Amino acid sequence: MTLKSMTGFARRGGLLDSFRWNLEIKSVNNKGLEVRVKYPVFLDGFDIDIKKSASKALARGSVFINLQVDQADQEENFVVNEKRLNALVTLAKKYKDTEGVAPAQMDGLLAIKGVVELANDEPNEDQVTTLKSALSKELTELLKDLDGAREAEGERMYAFLESQLAEMRALVEAAKDIAGDRAKAMQERFVSQLRKLENTEKPVSDDRLAQEIAVMVVKADIQEELDRLDSHFEEADNLLRDTKPVGRRLDFLCQEFNREANTLCSKASDTRLTKVGVDLKVLIDQFREQIQNIE
Repeated sequence: MTLKSMTGFARRGGLLDSFRWNLEIKSVNNKGLEVRVKYPVFLDGFDIDIKKSASKALARGSVFINLQVDQADQEENFVVNEKRLNALVTLAKKYKDTEGVAPAQMDGLLAIKGVVELANDEPNEDQVTTLKSALSKELTELLKDLDGAREAEGERMYAFLESQLAEMRALVEAAKDIAGDRAKAMQERFVSQLRKLENTEKPVSDDRLAQEIAVMVVKADIQEELDRLDSHFEEADNLLRDTKPVGRRLDFLCQEFNREANTLCSKASDTRLTKVGVDLKVLIDQFREQIQNIE
C-alpha cells in the first residue's frame, strides 16, 4: 500500500564550518504542486534548485520550505546609521523646550529602530558554493523525511477509507435486497388501485394492465445503477492499492459514485430505498472529504 497524504512536516539542522543552518518543510493539500521558498539573500538563486528537487520528489500539495542560515562563530558588529541619528538629534533639539516633553537621551535615540543595525560579513563565493552543495544533499534527505511522513499519514487514511467503502458496499447490498421484490410489490399496489375502478363502464384490460406495470418497472429499475456502483467499488479498491498518485482519479470516481446515488434516490418509490440512497450519499461525501488530502 503506497497511498500518501499531502499533509506532512519535516525538519533538519546542522553545522558546516562556520555556518549553522535549519531547514524546515511542510505541505498541505492543493489541486496541483505549489512550492514556496524562504531563504537567505546571500544564497541568491538557490530557491530554483530547491523547487526543482521538490518537483521531482512530490506530485501534489502546497509546499512551504524555510531555510535559515547564520554563521556560528561570527562576531557581531554593530553599525550606527549616522544620517538617521543626526536627524533624530536635530528633531530632539527642536522640541527640547516644549512643555511636557522630556529631554532626549542618547540611549533612547540609539534604541530607535534603524539607528543601530547588526552588520555581518557576507560569505565569499567559495563558502556559498560549498554551503549550497551541502544544503542540496540535506534537502534530498529532508524530502525523503517528508515523503515518509506523508506516507505514514496515508496509511492512517487508507484504513479509514477502507472502512467507509465497506459501509457503502453494505448499503448497496441492502438496496439490492429491497429492489428484489419491487416489481411484485408495484404490481400488487397497482392492482389494488384498479380495484377501486371495478364498477366503471370501461375497466382496464389485462393487456393494458401488463403494459402499465412494465413501464413502471422499467422506470423504477435500479439494477443498472447497482451494477455501476459495484464497478466503482472495484475501481476504488484498485486505486487505493496503486503505486502512483491517485488523488485526482479518486476525486473523479467520487463524482461517479454520487451520480449513481442521486439516480437511485430519484428512482426510489420505497421509503426504505430512499433512506439507503440518502445514507449512501452521506458516506460518499465523507469519503470525498478524506480523499481531498490524498496526493
